[in-house]
Amino acid sequence: MKLRNRNANPAPAPPFEGHGPDGAARATFAAGCFWGVEAAFRQVHGVLRTAVGYTGGDVADPTYGQVCRHRTGHAEAVEVWFDPAQVSYAELLQTFWRIHNPTTRNRQGLDFGNQYRSAIFCHDAGQLEAATASRDAEQQSLKRQIVTQIVPASAFYRAEEYHQRYFEKHGHAACATTIR
Repeated sequence: MKLRNRNANPAPAPPFEGHGPDGAARATFAAGCFWGVEAAFRQVHGVLRTAVGYTGGDVADPTYGQVCRHRTGHAEAVEVWFDPAQVSYAELLQTFWRIHNPTTRNRQGLDFGNQYRSAIFCHDAGQLEAATASRDAEQQSLKRQIVTQIVPASAFYRAEEYHQRYFEKHGHAACATTIR
């Protein structure tokens, strides 16, 4: 059986609704269940705003159900707006590597499927260069090969409201992810 590469033609980025906070920069990461990823980035000093959603696939405006049924090619991801005067992109990359296992393909802990893949979605050439260098440095401390995708950012579709700031709303402390 031959599988079609759903990410061959990612959904084009639509015009973004406004911009982030004044002077803010944007970063987008996928590292397993987006609830835990969002919670980790919200703790970083200098992060101004986060949103969980879907990106990297080929279906516009996907729902959680579609993503979970592997019909969109999207990853669960977190869009992070940050103040570069308070936290650098390199520091956000350090957080990214710390909060998940980048050597497991399409899986974090008990969660498995392509929506749980490890990926860095770069918004410009500087982020691409920094992400690649960061991955190469991180690989030096690991025995297993890093499988994290480093790709240009495409459309980010905000997830349903009940997913936003999930742990703050429901009092849970963590997802079933592997924190190394």
